[in-house]
Amino acid sequence: MTEFEEFAYALLDQLSVELNEEKEIIDSKVKAEQEFASNIKFESIETISNRLFADTSKKITEFTGIPVSQIKAEFPELVEFKRLKGRKVYPTKESVEFVDELFSAIAHEDVQKISSLAENQTFRFLVYSTYAKGYISQISTTYGDFYESAIYLNKFILSSYPQIILYKQGKPYESRFDQVNSGYIGALKMTILEEQVHSIQNNLYNINKIAVSEVNAINEELAKIILALDEPTIKNLFNYLQLPEVPEEYPIAKRANLFFVLNPDNFIVQVLGPDVMTFNKVTIDPKISEMIPQLLDIYQRWLKPIQAHHAAFTTMEGMAEFAVKNILRDDQDFKNYLVTFANSDISSYQIRKSMGTDFTEYIFTKLGKDTYKTLIENPPTTRELKNPESYLNRK
Repeated sequence: MTEFEEFAYALLDQLSVELNEEKEIIDSKVKAEQEFASNIKFESIETISNRLFADTSKKITEFTGIPVSQIKAEFPELVEFKRLKGRKVYPTKESVEFVDELFSAIAHEDVQKISSLAENQTFRFLVYSTYAKGYISQISTTYGDFYESAIYLNKFILSSYPQIILYKQGKPYESRFDQVNSGYIGALKMTILEEQVHSIQNNLYNINKIAVSEVNAINEELAKIILALDEPTIKNLFNYLQLPEVPEEYPIAKRANLFFVLNPDNFIVQVLGPDVMTFNKVTIDPKISEMIPQLLDIYQRWLKPIQAHHAAFTTMEGMAEFAVKNILRDDQDFKNYLVTFANSDISSYQIRKSMGTDFTEYIFTKLGKDTYKTLIENPPTTRELKNPESYLNRK
């Protein structure tokens, strides 16, 4: 087995929990369909979504004061949804094709294709394989996403969960159907509302996209530097950082391990903590800097785009969740979703905290409906997210 085939198997092994969960979902859905036969039938997500779309658009417009533009809804199957997650990585322009091929190969569990990509474009593999677990592991908990001018609903999950949940609740299915079906509709209401809010966030969306692409460009640069290091430097870094030894016959694996350790998303955050999102400059161990002189400059340049991404993404997510909390607070379908799908309730959901949601709520108490237009046109900084009053004083 080649070193690059080892990479491919290791990557799929990291995703084994998620891949096994997908197989379990498929098996459970088949059992449910066989049990229900033609007696129990849920409407398709396409039918329900088309029925809900205009009403949810109207509610978003009423709540935010911003019209929902002409966007389309799409319903990709599992492989296509995983490829969509690859596009959401926002790779550099030169790496778009590579990322699409990588996520497609992962979706098909194609070891040979993954190993070929790793061998032929190793620096890209080091950068973008790190996204795979984080993004693909979310498939079974992600109901939808927004990309460019379309809302994508996760057909694999949304067409499976209602049947599986009802089947697991047991007989009599007919008497339990209404609550599960209502929860299913509630899940779609929540998802469509969230993604419609994302569809009106054009300025934030573009800031986030550009920032992530800049972070990826910096990580590509770092990967190339580490792959080009000579053996003595690699050995010294391994010793100094106290990294586990890698056999001599795996030279790329050595560099891969070093890249994953020194990647700023990992190394800087581990060393300096999450407060690095508010720092203006970083410092690193002088001995590491001696061995990789370019490293400090890379880390310093990384600060601006990573903070722009953090601020934009946190604000986008917070605005969406705040809208859902308010628009669906009295919606019975949403309440049934929380009970039947999320093992929660409306009280627990309403008190759930996140930085972006809390920030949006604070601004909303001051600006009301103008909140959404203001946050989209004038995004907060990472410092202002922690201190919303400073954001208001900045205006």
